[in-house]
Amino acid sequence: MNNDRAAELPSCCTAKILVTGADGMLGQDLCPILEDEGYDVIETDIKTLDITNPEMIDAVFECEKPDIVIHCAAYTNVDKAEEDIETARLINAKGTENIAKACAKIDSTLVYISTDYVFNGEETKPYLPDDKAKPLNNYGLTKLEGEEAVRKYCKKYFITRTSWLYGIHGKNFVETMISLKDKPELKVVDDQTGCPTWTVELANGIVKLLDGAEYGTYHICGSGQTSWYGFAKEIFKLSGLDVNLNPCTTDEYPRAAKRPKYSVLDNNGMCRKWESALKDYLRLRS
Repeated sequence: MNNDRAAELPSCCTAKILVTGADGMLGQDLCPILEDEGYDVIETDIKTLDITNPEMIDAVFECEKPDIVIHCAAYTNVDKAEEDIETARLINAKGTENIAKACAKIDSTLVYISTDYVFNGEETKPYLPDDKAKPLNNYGLTKLEGEEAVRKYCKKYFITRTSWLYGIHGKNFVETMISLKDKPELKVVDDQTGCPTWTVELANGIVKLLDGAEYGTYHICGSGQTSWYGFAKEIFKLSGLDVNLNPCTTDEYPRAAKRPKYSVLDNNGMCRKWESALKDYLRLRS
């Protein structure tokens, strides 16, 4: 699964980490956690670091000289990517290539956030990091192209695939479900299975990687599995909400982008059960 040699990183007390997309849902949880671990964190967003601009990237990297780069910036609109693959590819593939090349120039370690959507969902057991990727949609394709760029240009990297991400700082499934609690009837897809993941769990998993893991590809997601319907049912149960919730099929809820029926990732025990993390998330937001 991983490269043969272990990561040789500066201690957290001396390491400087640059985070792209620091103003996003993951970045806003990740940066404080890194700071609590003792890292010197440089937060960047599209205004201070446009990942589609190689000259800007080189200038920032030469000035800051980060030991580690955590690349959170991404095009994440799965359905819109079906009609606008050019923009998705510019950000997810070419933007990641730019970051990877810049990391290689200054010998920085790159942490790239990828997705379960690199898989087609035809398996019946959790995907391992070395399983063959075969995306069904343009979003998954462009994120896979980003993975390939990281492997091509960097020797020191962690590719971290996650899934069904939610967090307090952005639009996500949990908040959408709660906002729809008063509908006369709420139907949610029950034939897609995956691993709900709180951004805090992903951030803590990244910290574990930086603490001596071997370079390579990892799955960092909630342990266990459920459907979107099962996820919604648990959200309402833990929130004490009485909602008229019913399952439906993917065919009843058509979307522009195809989703994998089964995108469960084997996380090798990197994160807690998804239900436990969801309980903590709901307690935090209340």
